[in-house]
Amino acid sequence: MAIVPVMAQYALAQAGASLPGLSSYQPPAGYPTTAFSSYYPVPSGQEPQPALHDPVLNITYPLNLTNPDTLPDNDPDPVYYPRPIARLSLHQQKKVISDTIGEVESIILDDGSASNCTKCKHALSKAKHAAQLAPELVPAAMVRLCKRTGYDSADACKEDFEATTFGAIWTQILALADVSGLDGDYICNHLSSDFCDAPTTSPLDMTGWFPKPKPADCEARVPKPSGKRVKVLHMSDFHLDPRYKVGSEGNCTNGLCCRSNAENEDLKSGALSYPAPLYGAFECDTPYDLGLAALQAVAPLTGTSKDDPLAWTIYTGDLVSHESQEELSRLYVEYAEDSIYHMFKKYLHTPVFPVLGNHDTNPEAIDAPHSMPGNLSQQMSWNFEHVSGLWKHNGWIDDAAAAESRVHYGAYSIKNHYGLRMITFNTDFWYHSNFLNFINTSDPDVSGTFKFVISELQAAEDAGERVWLFGHVLSGWDGTNPLPNPTNLFYQIVDRYSPHVIANVFFGHTHEDEQMIYYSHNGTMQSRDTALTPGWIGPSVTPLTNLNSGFRMYEVDTATFDVYEAYTWYADVSSFPFLNGSAHGPTFQFEYSTREAYGTAANWPTDAPLNATFWHAATEAMEEDHSLVSLFNTYEGKMSVKTPNCTSVECVEAKICYMRSGSVALGRQCAQGYGSVQSAFEPSA
Repeated sequence: MAIVPVMAQYALAQAGASLPGLSSYQPPAGYPTTAFSSYYPVPSGQEPQPALHDPVLNITYPLNLTNPDTLPDNDPDPVYYPRPIARLSLHQQKKVISDTIGEVESIILDDGSASNCTKCKHALSKAKHAAQLAPELVPAAMVRLCKRTGYDSADACKEDFEATTFGAIWTQILALADVSGLDGDYICNHLSSDFCDAPTTSPLDMTGWFPKPKPADCEARVPKPSGKRVKVLHMSDFHLDPRYKVGSEGNCTNGLCCRSNAENEDLKSGALSYPAPLYGAFECDTPYDLGLAALQAVAPLTGTSKDDPLAWTIYTGDLVSHESQEELSRLYVEYAEDSIYHMFKKYLHTPVFPVLGNHDTNPEAIDAPHSMPGNLSQQMSWNFEHVSGLWKHNGWIDDAAAAESRVHYGAYSIKNHYGLRMITFNTDFWYHSNFLNFINTSDPDVSGTFKFVISELQAAEDAGERVWLFGHVLSGWDGTNPLPNPTNLFYQIVDRYSPHVIANVFFGHTHEDEQMIYYSHNGTMQSRDTALTPGWIGPSVTPLTNLNSGFRMYEVDTATFDVYEAYTWYADVSSFPFLNGSAHGPTFQFEYSTREAYGTAANWPTDAPLNATFWHAATEAMEEDHSLVSLFNTYEGKMSVKTPNCTSVECVEAKICYMRSGSVALGRQCAQGYGSVQSAFEPSA
C-alpha cells in the first residue's frame, strides 16, 4: 500500500485544479450595511440587528426577539393535545395522574424478572391511559417522574418534558402510539438504549408502490452530455445566530456558546476562557458577520457576478441556531427564514431551491403528519405557509409549487429554467428526533412524503426529465440519524428511478463534507457495475462543532445534469480571534477540487462525470491507498485544526463503509464511532 502524507495529497489536489475564480477572498472588515435596509442600534463592536420586515407576515420583527442581552426563558407558542377519550372532571383527571405516577414508579422499582424493555413498555401502557384521559396534566407528571426517578437532572427534565418544550408532543405520542408493540420499542430505545434495543429494518413489500415497472432500457434513456456546463452553488446549515454576543464565553461547558448566558463551569463566575470573536468560534453558530462574509465570497471565488450569475443554488436546510427549546419560538424560526432568504436573494443573484431542516421548525425537529387526528394534523402548517410565501415572493418557485409546498410539508417539485426537475422532501419524517415518527412505525411513509416523491419521479420518467432529489437529513452514512424503515423505502425509490431519471441526490445536516453511493439491488451488491447514484452531503456555513465554515460549487452538464467538477472553499475559524480590529474579514479560500483529489487515484477519465461509478472507483482506490481516506477525513472537517486523524485500519474501513451506505440498514453494518469528525473518534464497544 502506497502511503503519501495527507498534506502532500492535499497540496497535489490544490495544485492541479483549474479554479473558476479567485483562489481566496477577504471581504472588507465589518458587515456590509447595505445587506438590509434598516437596523436597530447596537453597542459598538457587536453584531448587527437588522430591523427585518417580513413580506409574508407583514410585520417588523421586534429587537427583543434577537437582542443578545434579553434572551427569552420560555416558548410562548400554543401547545396541542390529543382529544380525551372521555370527559372527566378535574378532580377525576388528577386522580388518574396520581394513580398513573404510582403505577409507573412501582413498575420502575420492581426487581422482578422482567427485562428493562418489558418494564419500559409496561410503564408506557400505564402512561397511555393517562394521556388519553387527562392529556393536559401529563407533561407536569412526566417532569415529576423524571425528577423523582433520577432519570435526568431537574433542568433536563424540564427541557425534555414541560408542556411548552416537548411535553405536549410526548403526550400526543403516548395517546396515539402502539406503546406495547413496535412503537414502544422505538420510544423506549430513544429514552435509553438500556431499555430496549434499537429496532432493525422491517421487511418491506414493494408491491403497489410504483405505478410502472422500471424500464428495461433505462440505461439507454440517459441523455448524452451537451458539453456545456453551468455553475451551481450548494450551501447548507447556515444556522444564523442573531443572538451572538461578541466577547461572551466562546468555550462554554453546556448549551450554545457565544451567548450572554454561556458559561464555562470550570472557571470562577465571570471569568472567560475564550472571548467570542466577531466572526465566530468552533462551539458557536453563525454570527451575521461570518454569514455575510461567506455570501460576499461566493461570487469572486466561483467566478460569477450579478451580470454572469450562478445557474442556480440548492440549499439543503437548517437556518435556525441551535437554541434550547425554552429560547425557541415560531417567531424566532420565521425571523431566521426571512433573514437568510433575504441575504440569499441579495447576494446570490440566482434562483435558490431550499429545503427545510430539522431546526427549521418549533418545537425543534417536530413535524406532524397529516394522518394525525383533528387539529394535530395541522399543528405545523404555520411554517409551511410562511416558507412557501417567502420562496414565491423571492421568485424561486411559482404559484403551483408554492401551493404544493404548503400541502407537502415544505416540499415541492419544480422544473428549473435549464430543464432540470428539482424534487425536494421534508426529512423530518425519517429523523430520529422527530418524536412523532414513533407513531405507527411499521408504516415507512406515515406522512405520505414518499408517495409524493414517487408520483413526481414517475411524472419525470414519463416526460423524459432528469431530476435532482434533495432533503436535509441524510438517508444513511453511519445509520445514526434517520429511522430505518423510511430509508429502506427511499433506497428502493432511488434504485427504481436511477440512473435514467435521478442524476444526483443531495443532503446536509451533518455539517461535514461527506459522500454516499446508492447501488442497485438495495445495496446488497456493491461494485462499479451496480453503482447508480451519488449522494452529496454539503459542508456547513456554521462552524458548530469544531469545524471550519465552507460551501461548494458544482460544474454541471446542461443535458445530463451530472456533476463534472466540484470545488469546495473554507474559512479557517482558528484565525478568527486575530481579526477583531482587522482591516478585513475572514479569508475564504480554495480547499480542493473533487476531481483532482480522487480522480487520478481512481484512474478516472478526465471527460467522465463524477457519478456513482466514479465514487465507487474512489473507494476502491481508498482501499488500496489509506492516505486517500486521511485526505477525505481532512476535507470532512473542512481543514479544521480540531479534526482528529483517521489512520487506523478500523477508521479507514469504517469511512469507506459509510460512503457505500445509503440507508440505516447498510450504515449499521459498518463499525461505529467514526461517523463524525466533530470530536475525537470514540469507537463503540
